[in-house]
Amino acid sequence: MTVEVWVEKYRPKKLEDLADQEEAKAKLRGFIKSKNLPNLLLAGPPGTGKTTSALILAREILGENRRDNFLELNASDARGIDVVRTIIKEFARAKPTGGAPFRILLLDEADAMTSDAQQALRRIMEMYADNCRFILIANYPSKIIEPIQSRTVMVKFNRLKPEVIVETLKKICTSENLKCDLKALQTIADLADGDLRRAINILQATAAAGDGRVDEKTVLFVMGMAHPEELKEILELAIKGSFNEAKNKLIDLFVDRGLSGPDVVKQLFKIIPKMETLNDDQKVALLNILGEVEYRIAQGADPVIQLTYFLAEASRIKKQRRFL
Repeated sequence: MTVEVWVEKYRPKKLEDLADQEEAKAKLRGFIKSKNLPNLLLAGPPGTGKTTSALILAREILGENRRDNFLELNASDARGIDVVRTIIKEFARAKPTGGAPFRILLLDEADAMTSDAQQALRRIMEMYADNCRFILIANYPSKIIEPIQSRTVMVKFNRLKPEVIVETLKKICTSENLKCDLKALQTIADLADGDLRRAINILQATAAAGDGRVDEKTVLFVMGMAHPEELKEILELAIKGSFNEAKNKLIDLFVDRGLSGPDVVKQLFKIIPKMETLNDDQKVALLNILGEVEYRIAQGADPVIQLTYFLAEASRIKKQRRFL
């Protein structure tokens, strides 16, 4: 039995089916209608529909001629100048076949290309403009050299809102006959942080682990994360002065769940501003300390030690005179 990857199974086939991104769709719709295409730079966070939009453009414009006139490369794998001078150049210089107006070359993750490779690509874009159109996809458009940016039309994609992700997940749950708890879908959307691809992958993993049922507890288990209420309880214990109890509960969570330090830090960043027992100055002080902890963990420090330090500072927060 073949298990389908839901990201591919539910990838939109038409521009109108793309989640949100109304401004981007308005621009791309004009290219489809005219059957003409400039060189494009699709820019924005991951999982927002950039690659899907490029595939839709190629399908709509090239039609039946797509097979022989379309090439997709992942520039993070083929990032060197040799690939540009061989594979990309050979494809771009060939005349379109089957009556296609031009060939289309899709370069995913183009921001991973070396500067030399981008310079070589710029020259190819100039030389074979009549034969080939380039669609470059980048999470960080600032990493694309200026000469390429000036030769492309940039279309920006925005991070998807949680409610948009939840609605998409609801449709998948209905299609897959899943019992989905709304709170679980909201948790998935929160964890995905605007990345619909990641949200769908989490949903599929949760459905598999929960035997067709998607609830918040299973989502957190699959992701190896603590429940926000558990972390809030630990933090409140520390603030009340029960440092040892808070520390032991934190260590138990890391041992039992195999938590990720950066994930715990991200959760705490969301929990602290919502705590009614703290005034604004205290919240700012804790967030400042948490920022230091995040930096140290990113530099290779032990997450448990750093988060224990954070709890120690939290246990002193109400005793410091300037926060009374």
